[in-house]
Amino acid sequence: MPSQAALLIGAITHARKEWESLSSILSLKEFPSGTREEFIKNCKAGHYDDVTAIYRSNTSNKYTGNFDAELLAVLPQSVKYICHNGAGYDNLDVATCSQKNISVSSTPVAVNNATADVGIFLMIGALRQAYVPQAALRAGTWQGQSTLGNDPQGKVLGILGMGGIGREMAARAKAFGMKIQYHNRSQLPAELEGGATYVSFDELLANADVLSLNLALNASTRHIISAKEFGKMKDGVVIVNTARGALIDEKALVAAIESGKVRSAGLDVYENEPAIESGLVNNPRVMLLPHIGTMTYETQKEMEILVLDNLRSAVEKGELITQVPEQKRA
Repeated sequence: MPSQAALLIGAITHARKEWESLSSILSLKEFPSGTREEFIKNCKAGHYDDVTAIYRSNTSNKYTGNFDAELLAVLPQSVKYICHNGAGYDNLDVATCSQKNISVSSTPVAVNNATADVGIFLMIGALRQAYVPQAALRAGTWQGQSTLGNDPQGKVLGILGMGGIGREMAARAKAFGMKIQYHNRSQLPAELEGGATYVSFDELLANADVLSLNLALNASTRHIISAKEFGKMKDGVVIVNTARGALIDEKALVAAIESGKVRSAGLDVYENEPAIESGLVNNPRVMLLPHIGTMTYETQKEMEILVLDNLRSAVEKGELITQVPEQKRA
């Protein structure tokens, strides 16, 4: 019997066989549902004292809550890896993990195409203010209060965060004849830019006809777009966010939409999900989706497989395939 174990928190929907195949190298344990208190009790009772790696997800967060300092403190000392299913991992305290010598992986790459597809869907919907005629048609008033929209051709798409999702957004937007500008912590190598132009943060705000947020949420990026930043943008700018809601000060966004500074927005994520500012819900110029960026069969399975690949690599090679960048920089 394997001397090491892996712990699955929540469920695996599409790659159950792949999870079970790990039994050749690991004892498999599961916490399929329950409460944070029950999970902590199990940890303190020694149920997981042989666990080397944990599989968790944004969905399983409803059982354990955030993997914060309190929860990380009760994990057994045997835990060396946390393999997270999700491109975003702001509900996992990476800094404390690093202090405890726990390596963390996430699932970039696997989410890129599906999230970029939703980003483009929201961008076109916001440019055309598609919700207005859509709602009118279902209400039996044909076009209702529909107004003229805008074409994407010739517009500047400003991408804040030119990672995998941002680059896929750029590739799709180029097919619509858009000009791509981006801002990152640092400029990408030419082969990754794909013809996009690197600009400063302030230049991106000033130049963008459409601003797409495609960066991770952390202490330095929370409310990276607020009233001050809206003030630097063009009148009539379109905002698209498929990353994390708290990148934008939602109250400031509502004010900017009401003033006309922001003509329309396309949002898949919100600052206090599932609660949404009423000024967004009640404004027909805003395209809204309920955080479905990665909700395709193909993407969900690919994400689960990537988590399991990380887990196997951790146990067999002592390294993660897609370790989070904060730890790779360290």
